[in-house]
Amino acid sequence: MQNLFAFLRRFRVFIFFSALQFLCLVLYIQFVSFPKSVYLSTASTFNGKIKSVEGKLTNHFDLEENNTALRLENAQLRKRVFTNFYRVDRAKTQVNDTAYEQSFSYIPTKIINGSVMRRNNYFTIDIGKRQGIKKNMGVISPNGVVGIVFKVGDHFSLVKSVLTQDINLDVMIGVDGPRGILKWDGFHPKTGIVTGVSSDLNIKKNTRIYTLGASGIFPKGIKLGTVISKSRVEDQALWNLEVRFSEDYRTLHSAYVVHSLIRKELQALQLEIPEDPE
Repeated sequence: MQNLFAFLRRFRVFIFFSALQFLCLVLYIQFVSFPKSVYLSTASTFNGKIKSVEGKLTNHFDLEENNTALRLENAQLRKRVFTNFYRVDRAKTQVNDTAYEQSFSYIPTKIINGSVMRRNNYFTIDIGKRQGIKKNMGVISPNGVVGIVFKVGDHFSLVKSVLTQDINLDVMIGVDGPRGILKWDGFHPKTGIVTGVSSDLNIKKNTRIYTLGASGIFPKGIKLGTVISKSRVEDQALWNLEVRFSEDYRTLHSAYVVHSLIRKELQALQLEIPEDPE
C-alpha cells in the first residue's frame, strides 16, 4: 500500500494532467458534432465485432444443444408433412360404357417399389384391403396396362407386372382388328410379342395394339403399344408380332386399380360354354 501511495505522489502531476486531457476529450466529443459522429461510428463498429466474436463462441459451445433442438423440430415438422400420412380414403372415378353396357371404377394409387429386370417382375402399390382392393383386379397407367393384383394386404398390394412369363393379355390389332395374345418377350422391359394372328392378314408396322376386354379385367380399347416388326412362326400360318409397349415400366410412378363390375357375370357365362365332344 505504501508503494502505491509513493507511486501516486511521484506521478501525481502526470496523472492529473492525463485526467484533464481525458475530460477535455470527452467534452470535445460530446459537444462538437463531427468528432462525436466519428466516435459513435467507430464505437459501433468495434462493438459489433466484439458481439460477433462473442456470438460465434457462444454458438460453438451451444452447438450440440442447438442441433438437438433442430432435430426435434424437424421431427415434429415431418409428422405434419402430407406425404408422411397414409391416406385411407381414395377418390374413385366410375366410367360407364353405354355402348357395351360395361361399368368400371378406377382407384388411383402410387407405385412405391418395383422391378423390371427379373424374369418375373412385380410392383408394390400403396393401397390394399382398406380401399377395397382384391386379388385379380387389373392395374393400368395413363399409358397402358401395368398388371394384375397378385396379393393384397391391409394397406399395400403386390401387382404381378405385364413383364412376367405367365400373364397373357387378350388384345386386338388396330381398332376392332384381329385378336391375339400379348406376352412379354422376357428380355427387354419395352417390348413384347403378340401371337395367334393369322399370317394371311396384312399387319403393318406401327399398327396400334389395344386391350380386347374379353376377360373383364380391363376395359376394351386401352392402348398397349405399337407393332415394330413381324416374323412368321415356323411350320405355322401365324405371325409373331414384336410390340413396343406404350408404357415405360422403368419410370412408372402412378397407376389406377380397375374395379370391373361385370367381370363375375362375364366369367360365369363363359364357364357355361360346352366343351367339344371327343
